[in-house]
Amino acid sequence: MTGRPTLVWFRDDLRVADHPALHAAIERGRPVVAAYVLDEASAGVRPLGGAARWWLHGSLAALAADLDDLGIPLVLRRGPAAHVVRDLVAESGADAVTWNRRYGAAEREVDSGLKAGLRAEGIEVRSFPASLLYEPWTIRTGAGAPYAVFTPFWRTCLAAPEPRHPLPVPSPARSHAAGAGAGPGDAAAVPDGEALEDWTLRPTAPDWAGGLRATWTPGAAAAHQRLAEFVDEEVDDYADGRDRMGHPVVSRLSPHLRFGELSPFEAWEAVRRRPGEGAARFRTELGWREFAWHVAFHAEDLATRNLRPEFDAFPWPPLDHAALEAWRHGRTGVPLVDAGMRELWETGSMHNRVRMVVASFLAKHLRIDWRLGEQWFWDTLVDADAASNPFNWQWVAGSGADAAPYFRVFNPEAQAAKFDRDGAYVRRWVPEAGTDAYPEPIIDLAEGRRAALEGYEAVKSAAAALRAAGASGRS
Repeated sequence: MTGRPTLVWFRDDLRVADHPALHAAIERGRPVVAAYVLDEASAGVRPLGGAARWWLHGSLAALAADLDDLGIPLVLRRGPAAHVVRDLVAESGADAVTWNRRYGAAEREVDSGLKAGLRAEGIEVRSFPASLLYEPWTIRTGAGAPYAVFTPFWRTCLAAPEPRHPLPVPSPARSHAAGAGAGPGDAAAVPDGEALEDWTLRPTAPDWAGGLRATWTPGAAAAHQRLAEFVDEEVDDYADGRDRMGHPVVSRLSPHLRFGELSPFEAWEAVRRRPGEGAARFRTELGWREFAWHVAFHAEDLATRNLRPEFDAFPWPPLDHAALEAWRHGRTGVPLVDAGMRELWETGSMHNRVRMVVASFLAKHLRIDWRLGEQWFWDTLVDADAASNPFNWQWVAGSGADAAPYFRVFNPEAQAAKFDRDGAYVRRWVPEAGTDAYPEPIIDLAEGRRAALEGYEAVKSAAAALRAAGASGRS
């Protein structure tokens, strides 16, 4: 290949299949250089938590190997992306840059500034939809507003044109990349990169990631293998089995989707025409992920601010640090809550229904601000997602879009009786439950629920005041 190269900027799309930006770069018929920028310096960009950093290391290693099979080098750099990407363009001699779109407010600001600046310098820049089935500005109410309730949102999505079919892995013969060692003005120059090991994404002192390694394999190959297993063997039982705790039927695809090792289009394609309630429910869960990102697109401070302003009036009591620590480390004396929190600490994940239970217990029984729970999940979940994590916390707390009613307080004992009937889940993670070695509950569940409902009276009053103010403003 001859001509100036194309730079492909990878972000949360760490795959070579169904990667529109990579395909577009290869279609130019020029050398291709790939880059990943670890940006923890740009204003508003949320640094990854510890478990996600561990996953990123494995995912980048797998991506580098996949790109190497295509003859494309992966250059790693750290720093504010707005500066680093421009440096990479100059050092590679690229006359074009491609990337797949991001939807966080801070990330969009970085991308739009880069796009405008590079185009002003004569560099071709193209961006593509790749991480959502429906882009946030394409799904609107009849009045042109974003949806605040899931059911009509998803109904509108399903009435829209079907998601596109995924793109295949590019052919190596068409993706020959530039060789290393060329001069900075040469069309075939590959910029120097940093060593992945130097980023210290994996914990060493202490090494707390043993459970993560035993549970997960990052990378696109593992993602596609898991998708195939799920669709071939489990999806038909998904509608009923997904709520079971001890013997669940779950996809285990969320971290692969979060890091873009698997695209939502690939997941959708796998069940596009599959009949049955299980496949339909899986498609709906993909829709819930979409809804979280659509809400986050219009609420840039979703992780720090109540989406429903009346919840600013909730009377959080002084923080009980001991209760927070007991919750974080699975020592509350409430078996299902402790089981979930220990599963999280060990594996970097947690059964979805248990996530709702432990979140409700923190925000409602203990009356500890949901933001503290969201921050803990952000640091400990391998699938911590900038939209889904705060969106789901606000849903449980009652302060978010289409939220659970304020009076819905998950009872851990009732949830365990219904969804862990044989006690397998609790026994696995809290084997000492029911013995003298297990602590007494840190709160009476009935008392905790009563206090939560009393607190929500202030929210109801605030909501009424806001409605009255709005009506007055319209009169």
